[in-house]
Amino acid sequence: MGSYTACLAHLNSTERAAYLASLAPGADLDYRGTPFTQSLLDELLASLRDPGSGRARVGEALFDEARFTGGAGLEGIDFGGFCSFAAAVFSGGVYVREVHTGGDFRLGAARVAGDLWLDDTEVGGDAWFYETRIKGTLRFCVREVGHGAMFKGMTCGDAYFSGVRVGGVASFEGAVIDGEAAFDGAVFEGGADFEKIRITGRACFDGAHFHRSRACFNGADIGGDMPFAEAHFAAQATFDGATIGGDLSFSRARLEAGVGFRRAVFRRTAGIGPLVCPGTVDFSDAVFEAAVTLEAAARKVRCRRTRWASTAALRLRYARVDLSDAVVEFPVTVVGRPRPFVSPEGEVIAEPGLTDSRVRVTSVNGVDAAYLVLADVDLTGCLFVEAVHLDQLRLEGRCVLSPPPAGLRWIRRQTLAEEHYWRATRYGDGWTPAPPGVETHEPAVLAPVYRQLRKALEDGRNEPGAADFYYGEMEMRRHDSTASRGERTLLRLYWALSGYGLRAGRALAWLVLAMTATVLAMMLWGLPQGDSDLVSAGTTDGRRVTLTTRKPVPVNPEGPYTRRLSSVRFEKSVRVVANSVIFRASGQDLTTTGTYVEMTARLVEPALLGLAVLAVRNRVKR
Repeated sequence: MGSYTACLAHLNSTERAAYLASLAPGADLDYRGTPFTQSLLDELLASLRDPGSGRARVGEALFDEARFTGGAGLEGIDFGGFCSFAAAVFSGGVYVREVHTGGDFRLGAARVAGDLWLDDTEVGGDAWFYETRIKGTLRFCVREVGHGAMFKGMTCGDAYFSGVRVGGVASFEGAVIDGEAAFDGAVFEGGADFEKIRITGRACFDGAHFHRSRACFNGADIGGDMPFAEAHFAAQATFDGATIGGDLSFSRARLEAGVGFRRAVFRRTAGIGPLVCPGTVDFSDAVFEAAVTLEAAARKVRCRRTRWASTAALRLRYARVDLSDAVVEFPVTVVGRPRPFVSPEGEVIAEPGLTDSRVRVTSVNGVDAAYLVLADVDLTGCLFVEAVHLDQLRLEGRCVLSPPPAGLRWIRRQTLAEEHYWRATRYGDGWTPAPPGVETHEPAVLAPVYRQLRKALEDGRNEPGAADFYYGEMEMRRHDSTASRGERTLLRLYWALSGYGLRAGRALAWLVLAMTATVLAMMLWGLPQGDSDLVSAGTTDGRRVTLTTRKPVPVNPEGPYTRRLSSVRFEKSVRVVANSVIFRASGQDLTTTGTYVEMTARLVEPALLGLAVLAVRNRVKR
């Protein structure tokens, strides 16, 4: 230290006074390894105060590895360059107030036995708190950090960063905060890295702003709630692998990109949202250990391999929801919400960048659907093939599936997306082709899917809806190339006659056609030439008369066909056909041909009538 052989703390009073008198405002300081008390520090700073402003002015200051007994207070100081307390030891608290540094402010690897407060302070360069150990509370109420802020590996009690503005990247990677943390109103111009941070209590980010770069919370461990009310994310936010112990509130938060919770663990999270996101909200591989309500308006919500170990309600808007391979251990409800979300104050939350309010479930592949409930969602593109226990899936409200192409060729009904993909390979126009990367399944695979969904609707007392799935099941069986030819022929006949007992119009059309053919056959060949009178013949021996009565064999009609088509013969033919439809004999004399025609009509026409009645019943049954 200049011409002195001892450090500042060990100079005698005369030497110390002479040394301090030699200092002028703006001088550089180098007291590395020097022991300090508060009184000695005050003496040093007093010699550097500008008489005009009353503030101490220092050039660059080095207090690395210095030891401060009883803590330290720095107030009203302007550092022209950096100020470094790297590896310094403070046996008490550190209180920095109204300090400005033109360069860095460094407390890397410092040890503070009490609190560390920085109030009304400005840092022109970097704030460096790498692996700082603080026993008490950190209050980093710095107005602005010009460049980056490094808190990597830091430990402290409670931490408060309310209202701070960081011009560069703020890194809290691996920091441990043994209490609550507050970042409300903080502004991170260059992004923020909270990777693997551990906060045992609540972490508040209300009104925080994350500009330019992503906000990274990957691997973070948050013990309490994590509110982001009115926060602003200009880029993507990621919580991959994070562990969150409380609720996540995003009320009126503004997200301009997606947010990811891949492999995150939600321990006691009861609520997430309302989350408005124009991109993707990704919960793939996440684990929900407690009952949770998720409210989100997003373009996509991805829940691939997500595990729900308790009940959950997903109240969604706009989203395309992917539930592939999700593990549902308790009832999970996916609901399409028709109304916008509201804030706790009752204000409607804006939804910029989102236009189509339909909630579309795109896949339940690999899901055990025993506890899954879908309500008021669009299933037009949903993949069902690899799901299990679809017969226990509950479809509530208005769940829409894709119709076949328009036109007389295709019956109007609800069809699965997988059937569209298969038929598009055979019929082309009108049927939706499979998207890239989506496998096309054969009818043998689709028939059991239709069967299980039919049972699910029947158990829910939705018989008319189940009828469409029965039709789809029979269609897939009819087109199944692995089935026997006899079975497929029988199914084709069943389809042609009555649409598998579900198309009353088709059965009635065949009934009318059969009745018309029967009437014509009776008029042309079935009724005899004329009415046959009974003929009686007998003998008498004076006292006794013996009579024998017989009915002549009906005579086949003769003559031109036009003469047989008379009104009298039509009336008789109609009577025969009407009785045949209700499975009764008419009692009319018939030729041999007419007898066989009537027998055939009594077998076929009641069956067609029964199919028509069955079709009507299937459409109105409850």
